[in-house]
Amino acid sequence: MSVFEGFRFRRVHSPIHHLDPRVKFLYVLVIFGVAIAFLEVFPLVLLFLIQIPFVLLARVQREWIRSLKGALFLAILIFAVNLAFGYFGGTSSPSMFLWEYPLAMSLRFLVLVESFSGFFLTTSPDHLSLALELSHVPYEFCFAFTTAVRFVPVLAEEAQTIMDAQKARGLELERG
Repeated sequence: MSVFEGFRFRRVHSPIHHLDPRVKFLYVLVIFGVAIAFLEVFPLVLLFLIQIPFVLLARVQREWIRSLKGALFLAILIFAVNLAFGYFGGTSSPSMFLWEYPLAMSLRFLVLVESFSGFFLTTSPDHLSLALELSHVPYEFCFAFTTAVRFVPVLAEEAQTIMDAQKARGLELERG
């Protein structure tokens, strides 16, 4: 459940935490748009590296790395599936494109997850709700979104507690 821990707000006194949530959201949207626009590895690596000073300045690097570790399994799965479909789907010889496209898709996933992780680690759900209301978003949507942001990590923690209790009673969850 470590990937969900990367989306839980951490109260730290840093310049990033004091920014307006709309500014941070605009930053995330720009990262999102650029990540979707590029299929090459180099721009995606640059986007990933651009986020590191943001995270260091916000002083949430431990939680950010924890969410990176949680998302790494899915990134590897994305790489493997894209590699398999690229190899069996038409490209028979190992070419640069055969490896570059799956790597780019995995990097794109990591960039998107980590940019949103940085946003949620540095933005209080209360401030996010207020910023949405100030942006004239309907109250019902603000309430639903803020409630989801607030309780997804709690639900993940409860699921982990239930799994641990079942393991303690002898249920083998790893075998299936």
